Amino acid sequence: MAKSRENTSTLSRLGQTRNIRILIAKVGLDGHDRGAKIVARCLRDAGMDVIYTGLHRTPEDVVVAAVQEDVDILGVSVLSGAHMTILPRLLHLLKQSDAEDIILIAGGVIPDEDVPNLLRMGVARVLSQDTPIDAIPSEIRSVMDGRGA
Repeated sequence: MAKSRENTSTLSRLGQTRNIRILIAKVGLDGHDRGAKIVARCLRDAGMDVIYTGLHRTPEDVVVAAVQEDVDILGVSVLSGAHMTILPRLLHLLKQSDAEDIILIAGGVIPDEDVPNLLRMGVARVLSQDTPIDAIPSEIRSVMDGRGA
């Protein structure tokens, strides 16, 4: 992963950029993906490269895909209430895969009281179900700007 990120830095110094690459994932038994598909389309329409994993993926599958696809951001949609299990597991697997440079963003139905804990764990941003769809691309760009991309 480090080599790819070095190439991105070189592109930036040369005044060239690449599109933000984001993997949208549905992890576990959560079977509702309409919102994830809408977000994926919105991000694609905003000029980002988007990969959607489909339903019922394991955390391991998602991290392998994120690394193989050389994404900047892993966006996970959680509606099942399993966010306090799934998101820490993804962070652990990213670290284990030497892919801590991949930014983890969560969205869906996540109680407000869990957000501070998720942010402390290392989730970069938590987008609620009330986040306007047209605000999501700017949220993604803001996260990328904050990392120095």
